Amino acid sequence: MKKTKFAIIGNPISHSLSPIMHNYWFKKYKINAEYELLEIDKSEIQNVIKKIKSKEIRGINVTLPYKNFIIPFLTKTINDANETHSVNTVMLDDNNNLIGENTDVFGFQAAYLKSIPNQANKKKVLILGAGGVAPSIILALLKSNIHDISLSNRTFEKSLFLKKKFKNLNVVKWNDCSKDINKFDIVINATSLGLNSNDKFTNDFSNFKKTLVYIDTIYNPAETKMIKYFKSNKIKTFNGLNMFIYQGQKAFYLWNKINPEVDDELLELLESKLN
Repeated sequence: MKKTKFAIIGNPISHSLSPIMHNYWFKKYKINAEYELLEIDKSEIQNVIKKIKSKEIRGINVTLPYKNFIIPFLTKTINDANETHSVNTVMLDDNNNLIGENTDVFGFQAAYLKSIPNQANKKKVLILGAGGVAPSIILALLKSNIHDISLSNRTFEKSLFLKKKFKNLNVVKWNDCSKDINKFDIVINATSLGLNSNDKFTNDFSNFKKTLVYIDTIYNPAETKMIKYFKSNKIKTFNGLNMFIYQGQKAFYLWNKINPEVDDELLELLESKLN
């Protein structure tokens, strides 16, 4: 019997552990399906959409840089995808409509917000980057009653674009975020800086609060240069692995109507694949 196909689209995408995670769950729940990487150019998105409509592919995850770009190809977006204008999960409904959903918001809340110390609603947060995952982080923080949110991006105009969606967002110029770092309780890296070993922030972040919590949305490598830097200064750090797992758990449920278990075997498998 032919296997049902799922995939993740993006560029670059070789670092993604999505196939390992979803294929683990397919095996565990005896689902005759397989999940693969599709590193594609923008021009190839339409072809992937056709394959979903013809049921050659049952559903896809979407990663950088296509979380916004894919929206015009969909019949509609729902729930968190409506508020963030960012889609990371695509599926067909019973009427063959192409539906875009965002599971990153749930992923971020489930992964980190229980770990943030008491009185989280009084915390000041700085998000670095205005790319695909940034609106999901903002919405997750707002849903968790954290409202003092600032954002800084290398291209200032992109920050202003997000401020149109989230009126109370504070926008900080990229070169100013270093000197203001001591104002923040939580710093979140939502850029792709750190994905490659030669990537690094040129900003000076040494003037941080001693009680800072640093969250990096990158999970592979497990420790970016920023995580290593803050760890060496005895700052509480999180990488993006838990967010990745929980957003994937929700996507798996949307496609298969099974809420898959995040068990020790899966965690060990994923951790063994990290750089």
